[in-house]
Amino acid sequence: MRRILLLGLVAFALVACAKPKPPAGRWEGAYESGGTLIAARLEIAPDGGVRVSAPDLTDVADEDRDGARTRLAGDLAAGWDQVAPRTFDFDGETFRKPGGIAPQMIWKEKTRRMSLVVYLGTRPGLRIPLRAVDGFSDDPFMR
Repeated sequence: MRRILLLGLVAFALVACAKPKPPAGRWEGAYESGGTLIAARLEIAPDGGVRVSAPDLTDVADEDRDGARTRLAGDLAAGWDQVAPRTFDFDGETFRKPGGIAPQMIWKEKTRRMSLVVYLGTRPGLRIPLRAVDGFSDDPFMR
């Protein structure tokens, strides 16, 4: 009986210490505030490889906003095939570059929500909420 209990405790400890597996899927979204626009795509493969792209434009004038959205959506789609998978450290909620400190993506398992954190220059990170998609759209701004 003690052996069975000990084996059960060892098995529980191994499972509890197992590295969390990132969620596989596709997400996209966009950010607009002031003169800053960002279009984003994220894909996580079942093996944990992460492809992410988030082209941005800053200091966009109000009268140029529609053209800027179109340009970013086109840049995102045109460059997606060249985005190579990368690995990230994942603790069950936060993705970080290997050995890094700054969060790159945030996954909320309970609500199944993904956010991408984008750093532009010396500004604090911008959290972009992403929506889960089966296939990427031509317009991440959802116009």
